[in-house]
Amino acid sequence: MALVTTEFWAQGDFIARSVGIPDIPRVELPHPVAGSGVENMALVAGQTVPAIVAALRGSS
Repeated sequence: MALVTTEFWAQGDFIARSVGIPDIPRVELPHPVAGSGVENMALVAGQTVPAIVAALRGSS
């Protein structure tokens, strides 16, 4: 499972392929998250948890 911001999504594709795991489950986060404040990070986390759970279960 990888959490990748929109800014780095293309690089995530490259890295996943280059290390031999092109189908690793990934969840896209808005960019930036770091440094955006505790309230925003909590909002992003709350919005992202369902996608993380779905990816871990193998759902889309």
